[in-house]
Amino acid sequence: MDLTETLARRHMVRSFLDRPVPAAPLQRVLAAATRAPSAGYAQGLDLVVLDEPVARSQYWDTTLPAPRRATFPWPGLLVAPVLILVCVDPGAYVARYAEPDKRATGLGSGADAWAVPFWFVDAGMAAENVLLAAVDEGLGACFFGVFDHEPALKAALGIPAAVRTVGTIAIGHEDRAGARPSRSSRRDRRPVGDVVHVGRW
Repeated sequence: MDLTETLARRHMVRSFLDRPVPAAPLQRVLAAATRAPSAGYAQGLDLVVLDEPVARSQYWDTTLPAPRRATFPWPGLLVAPVLILVCVDPGAYVARYAEPDKRATGLGSGADAWAVPFWFVDAGMAAENVLLAAVDEGLGACFFGVFDHEPALKAALGIPAAVRTVGTIAIGHEDRAGARPSRSSRRDRRPVGDVVHVGRW
């Protein structure tokens, strides 16, 4: 499909069929993440892919213990056959901007020097590439945060302490029959004219 159609069809899918994602489309989706922009070409992005039942169970046991699942509003999300943790290494950006061609920015002195931490910006762009590529492959996807579970997830999955886990993307075949719209989806999308300011605010 063309980009306009892909953008129009993209939405957060919270209910999945218990059906595996073939390896070839999954690899194309993952490759799309690596095509996202990267500040200074620091390439501090890492993706942790959980596509085996044991690994996915470990993820959900860490972030949503069994006693809480009875009241979880989107049980179909727990069926997603693929979970992708979007991770970034701030140190890769600091090191890149300490190199001669970037040193004048002062951003190589440490993570605190960045008024806008571009590792999070880049992670967001990579995540959007994944979401769009999933739609292009006929799959559904949903990005959600890890919130206060980041330390426990990092320990469980061997993610280095210095790396930040920005969020998780669930991917699979959408279960339209089991879909339950979120309260957020009932909000109207702001018109383009309200969002865009030409010349000045």
